[in-house]
Amino acid sequence: MTTSPLADRVDAQMDRAHDDLAALVAFASVHSDPARSGDSTGSAQWVATAFTDLGFECEVIVTSDGSPAIVGHRAGPPGARTVALYSHHDVQPAGDEGLWQSPPFTLTERDGRWYGRGAADCKGNLIAHLTALRALGDEASCAIRIIIEGSEEAGGEGLDDLVRQRPELFDADLIVIADTGNVEVGVPTLTTSLRGVVNVKVQVEALETAVHSGQFGGAAPDAMAALIAVLGTLRDADGNTTIDGLAADQVWTGAPYPPDRFREDAGVVDGARILGSGTPADMTWARPAVTVIGVDAPSTTECAAAIIPRAAAMLNLRIPPGVDPHEAFTALEAHLTAHVPWGCALTVTSEAAGAPFAANTDGPGYRMLTDAMSEAYDGADVVFSGQGGSIPLCTVLAQTVPNAEIALLGVEEPQCRIHAPNESVDPDELRRTALTEALLLSRY
Repeated sequence: MTTSPLADRVDAQMDRAHDDLAALVAFASVHSDPARSGDSTGSAQWVATAFTDLGFECEVIVTSDGSPAIVGHRAGPPGARTVALYSHHDVQPAGDEGLWQSPPFTLTERDGRWYGRGAADCKGNLIAHLTALRALGDEASCAIRIIIEGSEEAGGEGLDDLVRQRPELFDADLIVIADTGNVEVGVPTLTTSLRGVVNVKVQVEALETAVHSGQFGGAAPDAMAALIAVLGTLRDADGNTTIDGLAADQVWTGAPYPPDRFREDAGVVDGARILGSGTPADMTWARPAVTVIGVDAPSTTECAAAIIPRAAAMLNLRIPPGVDPHEAFTALEAHLTAHVPWGCALTVTSEAAGAPFAANTDGPGYRMLTDAMSEAYDGADVVFSGQGGSIPLCTVLAQTVPNAEIALLGVEEPQCRIHAPNESVDPDELRRTALTEALLLSRY
């Protein structure tokens, strides 16, 4: 374990970090649930107060999507550079609470981990910021901004708009996005690549109305069968995404993702194969991937002996850096249109889009951050990873603050099970993330 006066001060803050995380997790700040608006407001005020107590001039801003964001600034020495620290205080819904081993909005310690919705994503990262700043005290070598979002899990449109409207609030030399994490516990990792996202709804129409399968079945076109057929063209027999006009042979050059660890992290059942002709890192970080995330269909308990006249599905297409979301949508739409069978009518509607992101790792901020992270992890080499998910804010910040370096790190690792029941955080990952930031802020 790293020993230094600053490391000792981070260690001394860990009991408070637990208590603060417990207080923050208790707010069920699900922006997409109007019934939880009071929790979102309370969470935002808690965050603003915590940073104000550390000398920040804070402002809670209700953004264009109704979410409360917290922005703040603390001056540094004359002529100093500026670091911006990002996280978000909104969380995913808990889902079926019967699947949780402890109440989702009560932080619960079990088997050396802290469990609760948002314990990792992203309130654990927010607490890492606070822990770093408390350990640092008045020894910061730079000015510091904070950016705490209130609707990241619902798309983050509000903060995106705020960045464009008030870019001065986000001006920095280095922006640290704490909403990712390590490839595994104890392996210091910087995320350098994010896939973008294109969500579409595809609907197939074959008949004016449902008709009896005994009377018309065999000759009447079946919309559900047509939908299944066209969706089946989106992957080949090995599971590779096969959208006409969209390259899917990219290779990941950073940290590997061993197949055995991927199987465990993803919970692949015995006998099921890992998909694709590339490595797990290629498939999850470097190549496009299409997933059917929803289907409109009668349930097996409510279905009738009838031919379905129309059917729809929601598709989630992840795209790697270098692929434009509009071009990806156009390719997907053209592919579906070309492959729908039997002359059925097909409609493709764009539901959401976000651009991919690739970090520039050559700047002084990245070098200092890499050194700080290595020190916080007892001299271990820092590895670079990708993330299959997207953080559209990164692209907006890159466009609005073009001279800023943008780095991604955090407390999240595969065992956290973010977005799932029994989300948790390893407190030692929180400690080392906080120490990384404290070392950076003392030197930058």
